[in-house]
Amino acid sequence: MAQERTGVATLKSNPITLVGPEIKVGDKAPDFKVNKDLMTQVSLADYAGKVKLISVVPSLDTGVCDAQTRRFNEEAAGLGDNVAVLTISVDLPFAQARWCGAAGIDKVITLSDYKTKSFGEAYGVLIKEIQLDMRAIFVIDANDTVQYVEYLGEMTAHPNYEAAVEAVKKLV
Repeated sequence: MAQERTGVATLKSNPITLVGPEIKVGDKAPDFKVNKDLMTQVSLADYAGKVKLISVVPSLDTGVCDAQTRRFNEEAAGLGDNVAVLTISVDLPFAQARWCGAAGIDKVITLSDYKTKSFGEAYGVLIKEIQLDMRAIFVIDANDTVQYVEYLGEMTAHPNYEAAVEAVKKLV
């Protein structure tokens, strides 16, 4: 049974349970399997040799998640080809593609954790009560070592965009 963490996060001030370990700076990035589309799965190895900024959102169809993904899409333009900016949510790949088209998102790669919740459990962001992934940011270097972590304590709060982008810039 996967580890459960309580007392570390809330949804509109209501306590929630996160499933999986707390990832820390210096950890080897855990592998995961998420869907690029309905049939195609990708893993950490698909981004080997690149710096990875992983932006985790509960659902693209909410205000903060929308703003977070748009912000990292803008930032991605200035980070270079050696950086993969990934947004992971439990939204279905169809919904992600529709949202990206409507929002003009073209730099961020959206990936879906809907099928196995592999990412959520590996990175300690799966919310037990509602089966969504909790908002978090991970920056992983080209050797798959975690260099920056931000777990949000409140699901509706914004992450520290500047700190995440700075962590990426130090690695490229």
